[in-house]
Amino acid sequence: MTETTETTARVATGLFIGGEARETRETLAIADPGKPGVVVGHAAAATTQDVEDAVAAAKAAFPAWAALSTQERAGLLAAAIEGIAELRDEDAAILSQENGKVRMEAWIDALVFEIRWNLALSLAEEMDKAKVLEPVPGIPVTTTVAYQPLGVVSVIVPFNWPVAILGASLPYALLAGNTAIVKPPPSAPLATARIVQRVAEKLPPGVLNLVTGTDDQMGALIQNPDIAKVCFTGSVPGGKRIMQMASASLTRVTLELGGNDAAIFLADAVLDETHLDRIFGAVFDTTGQICMNAKRIYVHRSRLEELTAGLAARLERTVIGYGLDAETTMGPLHSPAQKAFVQELINEAKDAGAEVREYGTLPSDPELAGGNFLRPALVIDPDPNLRVVTEEQFGPVIPLIPFDTEEEAIAAANDSWGGLGGSVWTADREAADRIGAQLACGYVWVNDHGANRLDLRAPFGGMKHSGMGREQGIEGIRAFQDTRSIAHLDEAALAAGAH
Repeated sequence: MTETTETTARVATGLFIGGEARETRETLAIADPGKPGVVVGHAAAATTQDVEDAVAAAKAAFPAWAALSTQERAGLLAAAIEGIAELRDEDAAILSQENGKVRMEAWIDALVFEIRWNLALSLAEEMDKAKVLEPVPGIPVTTTVAYQPLGVVSVIVPFNWPVAILGASLPYALLAGNTAIVKPPPSAPLATARIVQRVAEKLPPGVLNLVTGTDDQMGALIQNPDIAKVCFTGSVPGGKRIMQMASASLTRVTLELGGNDAAIFLADAVLDETHLDRIFGAVFDTTGQICMNAKRIYVHRSRLEELTAGLAARLERTVIGYGLDAETTMGPLHSPAQKAFVQELINEAKDAGAEVREYGTLPSDPELAGGNFLRPALVIDPDPNLRVVTEEQFGPVIPLIPFDTEEEAIAAANDSWGGLGGSVWTADREAADRIGAQLACGYVWVNDHGANRLDLRAPFGGMKHSGMGREQGIEGIRAFQDTRSIAHLDEAALAAGAH
C-alpha cells in the first residue's frame, strides 16, 4: 500500500450490462460518513428497466457459459482477475471515504476479494468429481450423481466489507457455471462498482453484470422468474424481506444476516499482549461494524478485572478520526442512523445502572464536526436483558459479563437469536473442543475471533436467525449447483436379484 491518501477527483461509476457500460439519468450522491455535507462521488441509479435488462443479459449469456468445461471457465476467471491489484490503492482510498473505515482496512477489503477469487478457482478439479453409487442387493442400478449450474444469480452485498464479502460468493457462482448480477450497497457502491466492472470487462458479455441504485428499483433481482438464486448479506429484517420476495417465484436464497457472537474466556485463558490484541481487534475492528465481530464477552469472574483492564489500555490509545488520516485507528460509523442506534444502547445501559466506561476523544477538526464519530465503550456486568447484550450493536461497544461455571457460560452464549460465530479462550485444548462443540453457531474460533483469522477455505454461514446456506469451500460451490443423477440398469445385478 502506498502513501496516497485521497483521490484527485470526485468518483463516478455507471452500470455494466451485457458487456457494455451504461449511464443513467439519475445518480446517487454518496456521502462521506466522516465529513458532513461532503460527497465522495456519484453512482448510477438504475431504473427498473435497467435491472430487467441485466437479468436478460445474464440469461442470454448463461447457456454458453454453462456449456464450457470447468477448466475453461477457471481459465477465463483467472484471466479476468489479473491486474486487479494495480488500482488497489485508489480503490482503498475511495472505499475508506464512502464507508468510513480506516484506509488499511479498506485496502485489506479489496485484497481479500482477490484471495477468495483465487481460492475458488483452486477448487476447479474437486468440483468436477462425480459420485458413483454401485449396485447393491435390491437396487440393481449404477447411478452417477453429478452437478449442474442453477442459472442467473443475484449477489447483494452490504456496506461494511462489500468487496471482501463479494469474494465469498461471486467467484464460486461463476466457476459453478452460473451467470451473475452484482448489486453493491446504495450507501457505499463506488469502490465495489469499479472493481466489478474491471473484472466483468474481461469476461464474455453478460456473464457478469453490475447494477447500482436504490433498493426500490431492484425487485427484479429477486422476483424475476429468470433469477435462480439470490445471495444476500445484510440485516435480519433485510433477509426476511428477501426471503419473502423470493418465495413468490421459489427462488433459492443464501442469507448471511449478521450475528451476536459470544466470546467465552475460561479461568485459564491466556491474557498476554498477543491475546489481548486479538480480542480487541475482534471487537473494535471497522468500528465494530463486522458481522463476525465478538458482540458479547463472557469471562470467568476471576478474570473479569484483568480482561477489562487489557481492553481499557488499548481503548485509551485509540485515535478516533478520519479514515484516510494516517494516525487514525478508529473511523466513524457508516451512517447517522447507526450512530444514533449505538448511542441509544449505551445510554440505555447507563440509565439501567450498568457500569459504562467510554474512551478516546472525538475529532476536533471543524471539518469533521457532526460526523458519525462515537467514543468506544465497555459495559461491565450489565443486566443480560439489556439491548446492548441481546441485540447486535454493530458499533464500538461491548458488554463484559462474568460467569462462574462452564455450563452457565455455554447456556448464556446460546441464549441468542444469532448463531454466526463464537469463540473459546483457554489453555486447555480439550476444554476448547468440548465447549466449541456445544455452541450453536456456524464457526468457532479458539483463542482468537473474527475476520482476521477466518479460514477462507472453510464453509462459512450462520445458524438460527444469522442466516442459511454456506459460502466458501467446496460447499460454497455446491450452493450454486443442483445435482443430476443418471441411473443405468445393471442387467447382471438385476438377474442376480431375481434368484
